Amino acid sequence: MERGPKHIRRLVREYAAIAHDRELAGALRRLDAEFDRWERKELSPHDLNDAIHAFHQGPARDIWAKYSTNHLEPALGFAVATGILRKDEIPEELLEHLTGWLDYYEQDTSDS
Repeated sequence: MERGPKHIRRLVREYAAIAHDRELAGALRRLDAEFDRWERKELSPHDLNDAIHAFHQGPARDIWAKYSTNHLEPALGFAVATGILRKDEIPEELLEHLTGWLDYYEQDTSDS
């Protein structure tokens, strides 16, 4: 985590946990569709197992890696820039702390 006052570091951890939960929930919704297909017998148990394994090895692992670090500011900047977290729900002092990362990701998303 970037150096800063203790209360800012606490906010970084708090909002990173919220962003992590939201990203994981979004990824799980996509997997939930595979369970629905399996319940309707449109997907075999083997295919569902493959989907679960692919989820675990792909999106779940990527999300875990993003938030399992001592450097949470990049993940938070991305979460705010992409709408996972709304700016209006982030304390102003945390937004100021994330300014460089927000600028980076907002520039990156506007170039796309």
